[in-house]
Amino acid sequence: MTTCGEFLVKQLEAWGVDTVFGIPGVHTIELYRGLPGSGIRHITPRHEQGAGFMADGYARVSGKPGVCFIITGPGMTNIATAMGQAYADSIPMLVISSVNERERLGRGNGYLHELPDQRALVAGVAAFSHTLMSVDELPDVLARAFAVFDGRRPRPVHIELPLDVITAPADYLRLQPRLIAPRPAPQAALIQQAAQRLRHAQRPLLLIGGGCVQEPEAVRRLAEALDAPTALTINAKGLLPAAHPLLIGSNQSLPPVRQLALDADVALAIGTELGETDYDVVFDGNFRIGGELIRIDIDAEQLQRNHAPALAILSDAGLAIEALLKQLPQRERDEQSSGARRADAVRRQVIEDFAGWAHYRQLFDCILDVLPDARFVGDSTQTVYSGNHLVELDGPRRWFNASTGYGTLGYGLPAAIGAKLAEPTRPVISLMGDGGIQFTLPELASAVEARVGIIVLLWNNQGYGEIKRYMQRRNITPLGVDIYTPDFPTIARGFGCLAERACDHAHLQTLLREAPSDRPLLIEIAEAPPFAP
Repeated sequence: MTTCGEFLVKQLEAWGVDTVFGIPGVHTIELYRGLPGSGIRHITPRHEQGAGFMADGYARVSGKPGVCFIITGPGMTNIATAMGQAYADSIPMLVISSVNERERLGRGNGYLHELPDQRALVAGVAAFSHTLMSVDELPDVLARAFAVFDGRRPRPVHIELPLDVITAPADYLRLQPRLIAPRPAPQAALIQQAAQRLRHAQRPLLLIGGGCVQEPEAVRRLAEALDAPTALTINAKGLLPAAHPLLIGSNQSLPPVRQLALDADVALAIGTELGETDYDVVFDGNFRIGGELIRIDIDAEQLQRNHAPALAILSDAGLAIEALLKQLPQRERDEQSSGARRADAVRRQVIEDFAGWAHYRQLFDCILDVLPDARFVGDSTQTVYSGNHLVELDGPRRWFNASTGYGTLGYGLPAAIGAKLAEPTRPVISLMGDGGIQFTLPELASAVEARVGIIVLLWNNQGYGEIKRYMQRRNITPLGVDIYTPDFPTIARGFGCLAERACDHAHLQTLLREAPSDRPLLIEIAEAPPFAP
């Protein structure tokens, strides 16, 4: 007999799933019956939150949904935070969980792992959450999930299987072909209107978000066709090469970029929420667009949030950009063009604004000198905050972190593990702080077990340094921020990692060159000279 749980594994494998993250439990072991002998590898995190963060990092790098097998009750409450981060950043994630038997649902009798309504608990951090009440529903529900991932704004999907459904016979089900849901194409009339306004613009501005992450070449061609200075969100970093003359970085909260937005007669925003964690990290509400705003987004509701557009186009980013390019005159890259001069003036002012961050710039220059193709996966920590402004990389999906959107702590280590599993050949650096790493520190054991050679760059300022400064600026006596920080290298070695404290930049580079490929290397850097002024 083939059970429903076994058929689920076969269908996932047939649709290209090659990795599942999960912690087996008494309520999920029947999901595991079909994994041995399949082509799907299983990664065991040490906490369900870690499973979700690993799936998130895997999805961002691979472009495929990250898949998790999660236990009833506490497993779902544990992974909810990771689902919240993925929901905020539009990351495809498929969370398959168990739930109590159908006849026990909602009874409140104190059954093992029982919640009043598990589906409702996670519905707010999922595109949809569905309880599989019969085996017959499985093919259609899986198809719905992958339609979300392929054809609309990707977000987590949760499917829960009652214990008596997981073990029910599914011999009569047949594997279904994966039908790729088409993404929405733009209306021709709206593209013509947008192109006309952009052709007549004297001071255009291009605002690009993570919704364009699959379209680096198209974004470059569009920026050059418009001769428009281009600002990228954190999740869009790398969509213009680091040295491109039209790139103004990810500094939309700084005065020179804000002035550029006020001066623009037409601003084109594609695949971006225009949200505060990219455009207003100083939280003063002063990012404003002076001229007409044209917005392109795959989410109809998002088109009207934060900044109301003069023209709204519901479309997949890539399809809309290609349609626009057919309506616009093509230009060659020109470092002396009007747009390039405007971008250069802004970049010079930004450099002056960050004159006090020379130590962070030196740190990243030091790393990229040794590992020029590295991918950086970060938490909410000072190296991430500074790198969001200072670091530009050639190619997308090389810089992402949890400082945007939902803004959770503990993300950087497990997400880096997922990223490395998705592309093992590229160096992956996890940017963590001494506070944030304690949220998910046991995932070092997961990385050792999976033979994942990531580099954990641990910035140690002996507590929650950014929050302490935030309290001091508001005349609040610091409390709860000067936390005890353990001996991280010793702990890391106990987990089976290599670990060292970097003495200076030369020593750091030596450690980076000698990083092992089969287990993590933790490098602790103290927030003190020579790494800090």
